[in-house]
Amino acid sequence: MAEDYNKFDNVHSIKIRAGNRRTYFFDVKQTKGEDYYLSITESTRKFNNDNIERHKIFIYKEDFNKFLKSMQESIDHIKGLMPDYDFEEFDRRNAEWEEKKAAEGEENTPPKESTDDEISW
Repeated sequence: MAEDYNKFDNVHSIKIRAGNRRTYFFDVKQTKGEDYYLSITESTRKFNNDNIERHKIFIYKEDFNKFLKSMQESIDHIKGLMPDYDFEEFDRRNAEWEEKKAAEGEENTPPKESTDDEISW
């Protein structure tokens, strides 16, 4: 029975690279009771060594709407405080970086599911 649980633990994963040292993982996980929740992980590689620091939060179905609403309100508030700032700048820079990596022949692999024991770089 434990094998069935592990097989369905991560049912969906999205990986967001944020610069050279920071990566975010959004993992949809399944419980033993066939329920689902969201695990958000921030993984940061340290400057002087290969250590990785991880921070996780878990969002459960009863909090999805409140979490999403509060996050959107917070982001909108920040954007209101900075009306002249071009928030799309980062999307353009990331697209340019991805194009450069593709031109250099580096493989863009699909996101690997994160686990508590291993974060893929």
